[in-house]
Amino acid sequence: MAPFLRILGIETSCDETAAAVVERDAEGRSNVLSDVVLSQLDEHSAYGGVVPEIAARAHVEALDTLIEEALQRANVSLADVDAIAATSGPGLIGGLLVGLMTGKAIARAAGKPLYAVNHLEGHALTARLTDGLSFPYLMLLVSGGHTQLILVRGIGQYERWGTTIDDALGEAFDKTAKLLGLPYPGGPEVEKAAKSGNPDRFSFPRPLVGEARLDFSFSGLKTAVRQAATEIAPVSTQDIADICASFQKAISRTLKDRIGRGLQRFKTEFPHIEGQPALVVAGGVAANQEVRGTLQALCGTHGFRFIAPPLRLCTDNAVMIAWAGLERMAIGVAPDDLDVQPRSRWPLDSNAEALVNYGKRGAKA
Repeated sequence: MAPFLRILGIETSCDETAAAVVERDAEGRSNVLSDVVLSQLDEHSAYGGVVPEIAARAHVEALDTLIEEALQRANVSLADVDAIAATSGPGLIGGLLVGLMTGKAIARAAGKPLYAVNHLEGHALTARLTDGLSFPYLMLLVSGGHTQLILVRGIGQYERWGTTIDDALGEAFDKTAKLLGLPYPGGPEVEKAAKSGNPDRFSFPRPLVGEARLDFSFSGLKTAVRQAATEIAPVSTQDIADICASFQKAISRTLKDRIGRGLQRFKTEFPHIEGQPALVVAGGVAANQEVRGTLQALCGTHGFRFIAPPLRLCTDNAVMIAWAGLERMAIGVAPDDLDVQPRSRWPLDSNAEALVNYGKRGAKA
């Protein structure tokens, strides 16, 4: 049986600076002692997207204070934690350097082991923190940087069943919003506009629907939105609402097909799983009610349990990083050396073929 463990988590992979203190008891139950997140939305909104240099500078200015606040809220000192967990990738390299170097410094100074955590693994394991979920299960990660369907077999055991071949879903939302002149971040603004729109006015494409492969594609859908807006320019407020509603409908129908096929595959590969199988949804797009409603209905049809952790744990946060470190500690995974380097690209499934943005540093995700 694993011992009682307490860990300090650090997250700086993109535009949120975060620190948290989390515990795991001998039975695997979690206890979040503190959860501190500082958003950089104001710093980046004027540019319509995240500026890496600004993000890294903001992490440098805020991280030490946030770590101190996390410890104070948890009513513990560094002497009271068993290890340090810091995001090591994937993400913006400048931000990763800030968080990982800070984690290294604290680990060295306090004499604590360091766990360099894959940000995606944090998302993959969050449902075990919130819902005590057992392996195996499926995870749909839908964020600004990733759209992946992943089989979670166990800690460190992941199989990528599907990924985007171009844009991530959150990226498609943000680019659609920018095209229509909506504020940043675009995802919530598209959803807000869609509420007063006609989802049947525009017939946008449903990329890859009907194909046996479980991958995603959103670039063509984004192009169709641009063409529709150009044809009726100048667009009115109602035009924008109708485009957003039709865009969301296309997304929902696409996910219904893609994920439905994934759920069928899961039941085929795990016919004798104990209890009800589960689909976990993580990432910022999981907050979209149209997307969430589609996935909930789909899970009901296929007999799956639908799990979406609270929104604050779906977006970037240090709680999931701390928990991933705790999970690794609990099964005896050795800590990382202090010479470990950040990785801007770090796929969860290193054996999966890279379909998008493969470069000198390897697959994007």
